[in-house]
Amino acid sequence: MALDVDQEILQDFLIEAAEILELLSEELVELENDPENAGLLNSIFRGFHTVKGGAGFLALTNLVDACHGAENVFDILRTGKRKVTAELMDVILQALDTVNEMFAQVQAGEDPSPADPELLHALHRYCSPESEDESTAVESTEATAVSDDSSDINEISEDEFEALLDELHGKPSTPEKTEDVAPQTTPDFGSGDDISDDDFEALLDELHGKGSFKVDAKSESKEPDPIAPPNFGGDEISDDEFESLLDELHGKGASPTKGNKPSPTPKEPEQAAPAPTPPKKPVPAPAAKPSAPAPIAAVKAPVKEKAAPQAETTVRVDTKRLDEIMNMVGELVLVRNRLVSLGVSFGSDEAMTKAISNLDVVTGDLQGAVMKTRMQPIKKVFGRFPRVVRDLSRSLNKEITLELVGEETDLDKNLVEALADPLVHLVRNSVDHGIEMPDDREGAGKPRMGTVRLSASQEGDHILLTIEDDGKGMDPEKLKQIAIDKGVLDADSAARLSDTEAYNLIFAPGFSTKTEISEISGRGVGMDVVKTKITQLNGSVEIQSELGKGTILQIKVPLTLAILPTLMVVVGDLIFALPLSTVNEIIHLDLTKTNIVDGQKTVTVRERAIPLFYLEDWLVKNPKSSADRKEGHVVVVQIGTQQVGFVVDSLIGQEEVVIKPLDAMLQGTPGMAGATITSDGGIALIFDVPNLFKHYARRLN
Repeated sequence: MALDVDQEILQDFLIEAAEILELLSEELVELENDPENAGLLNSIFRGFHTVKGGAGFLALTNLVDACHGAENVFDILRTGKRKVTAELMDVILQALDTVNEMFAQVQAGEDPSPADPELLHALHRYCSPESEDESTAVESTEATAVSDDSSDINEISEDEFEALLDELHGKPSTPEKTEDVAPQTTPDFGSGDDISDDDFEALLDELHGKGSFKVDAKSESKEPDPIAPPNFGGDEISDDEFESLLDELHGKGASPTKGNKPSPTPKEPEQAAPAPTPPKKPVPAPAAKPSAPAPIAAVKAPVKEKAAPQAETTVRVDTKRLDEIMNMVGELVLVRNRLVSLGVSFGSDEAMTKAISNLDVVTGDLQGAVMKTRMQPIKKVFGRFPRVVRDLSRSLNKEITLELVGEETDLDKNLVEALADPLVHLVRNSVDHGIEMPDDREGAGKPRMGTVRLSASQEGDHILLTIEDDGKGMDPEKLKQIAIDKGVLDADSAARLSDTEAYNLIFAPGFSTKTEISEISGRGVGMDVVKTKITQLNGSVEIQSELGKGTILQIKVPLTLAILPTLMVVVGDLIFALPLSTVNEIIHLDLTKTNIVDGQKTVTVRERAIPLFYLEDWLVKNPKSSADRKEGHVVVVQIGTQQVGFVVDSLIGQEEVVIKPLDAMLQGTPGMAGATITSDGGIALIFDVPNLFKHYARRLN
């Protein structure tokens, strides 16, 4: 069922709730490792409470119920009546998953589905203290029904407050409204279990919708900080509504008294006509703990002494607008390149040369500034891994610690989103395949607790991501044998593989070291998808491993996908761009060092034979004959674990280009990622190196 709510308010809720839910996922896993951390308990409680309040305002009842159940559990935890256990955390994390599923439904414009009744029942079970004596049993009873006992009415406890929330969410009651009667005093919250400002605000929100608090007056508390009465502007709470609120909590007619004197009995109106509305007053806020109970005086805020509104320091900008700005900066970069090229050709005018140099600097600074607006910390990706490792370690009965380093490292927003799934695969692989069982680790002289380390750092124009574990490592000979058994390689090819090339076999399609299929791994999919995805991002993956010591996977990706550093080369009469991230080195072609191996021309580089391919044979209609090819350059590129030499006629140099998509006529051209405008105003096609090699080399074979 589609939601019928104000879209602007809904979008604000979605943005705020998404940040809170992301933080909750991290804090819950952290809490399990530090269960006595009062700050974490309060923060998690406030997180569920805030999401519940926003959902209640939008009438998302099912989402409110799930958040309210989790909130009640943390209310018990933070008062010390129950301890954090693994079983309790399982239920809470399941509740968070349910909330996230409901949140996704709200994002899709649908009304969230009800939570699993068994989950709500489990949450309700954990809402009660672990050991209940007679007094706590009474409090528990009062938490599910309105108390009729008015003997202790000078203070409101947290249980009573929760009972009122239950009334509002669960079994709403309609109290009789007393008219023409103003409360003689305000309730005294100064002793016993205090009600916090946040809780009081939430309670008023339930009655009137969202309000705003402004500091207008000081209470008579002995605390140094002033306590501000809430100011609801045009939507103030009236005396009648406040009296009804007290009736909800303490029973009709049992409002708090001052000096142990009973409150005056409300008078019945003498006429049938509606009673005049009493003057509206701001509701006093609860005071901080005073040394002795004292009523709080309500002071009306002076109208002329409003605090100046605080200037906003941030602006919310749609990512599509940022993409448009980035595209325009890209066009500016192309114009800059053109002007710099013209300045080199016609550099006699000193003033023009100076202006072009200034434009070059300003364009570079503008490009960097716009790129920073699209940057996000990789913490957006790293934040999900504590939960992933926690759940996997429990399901596999392993003991694992996750270390996160460099969470503040920034990279392009599109890369942050694109890297999420590959990194999840790699971390799961380290936990499942890398870390041994605790008894096995102990037998090998290792600590029972394994360690997975996930780090990020910026290196020049690239981001380096490292996934490291102290597990059992990889056996290259075992990997070769598995590849032979699965038909990935023949025995001769496997024997020629180095250890590093053997490690990279895990990225081959259908390759798996697991003999049994489970929910986690064993199907031979995942790692090849990881390699493909990272390659599409113009990145690379390297593996280092030592048997019995552990494994290190290193991923290199560019800072941004919008502007691409390339090597401009000439093939025949055409100009092409090779992504610089794939280029290992450039060597001059020496035909005396070429050989034929298994029918394939190769060139020897540092005692290693590298396959040699003439791009002219692939891309030019009438290529030169072999007799005419006596000189050229070899660009050595990295394609997966393999190095390949591409022969080009000449080199132009490095250049930053803006990728333009191919139009309908050229769309799908094998080996081409797009096009760009060169510094001399021409057009160059950009190579998709893996696809280029895959298409043409396979055709030759």
